[in-house]
Amino acid sequence: MPHTIAIDGYSACGKSTLAKAMARQLGYRYIDTGAMYRMVTLYFQRNDIDISDEGAIAGAMERIKIDFVPGSNDALLNGENVEDEIRGLAVSNFVSPVAALSAVRSAIVPQQRRMGEEGSVVMDGRDIGTVVFPNADLKIFVTADMDVRTDRRLAELEAAGQMADRQSVADNLRERDYIDSNRADSPLRQAEDAVVLDNSNLNLEQFIARGMELARAIPKQS
Repeated sequence: MPHTIAIDGYSACGKSTLAKAMARQLGYRYIDTGAMYRMVTLYFQRNDIDISDEGAIAGAMERIKIDFVPGSNDALLNGENVEDEIRGLAVSNFVSPVAALSAVRSAIVPQQRRMGEEGSVVMDGRDIGTVVFPNADLKIFVTADMDVRTDRRLAELEAAGQMADRQSVADNLRERDYIDSNRADSPLRQAEDAVVLDNSNLNLEQFIARGMELARAIPKQS
């Protein structure tokens, strides 16, 4: 029976890495919900959308079409591949306030549910196990120490050719943690039935192996 796997947690904890690897090994579809909010953020930035203007936000959401490239899973914003652009600090510094907007979440969450309604999906984000798929067959909450998260995010940016100093990266992660955890609509929190997976001291193989152990332990009657 096809399963739905929800992976939540803080920024730079390895959620996407785990979700992609599990989806590949299970033969499931992977959906990066964070990329969806990043695409909305990029659209807002490009079009000078004032996030305090409810009318402007509503109009913008009607014009935004979000999709992913089959195979590569690159982000498509209104048909344009924006995968590289949405991963930069310019978007990272603004995505949490955008994602906290109820008008944005009310437009995006139904899309996420449609994408995963047939099962055989691994979806990662902030509210997948609590809001998007509260009845997911497996919920994993990923965490890691702040120093580890900062080093990983800095390495990601440098690998993409984007220069950033360590303090700026750490400050960005702390700010996003606060906004994500304290927003009124769908705050980041651990689902009561989620399995906590601390990725601070695991290498990549150990991390993925632990996730796959949890997936293979899903009851067959689910």
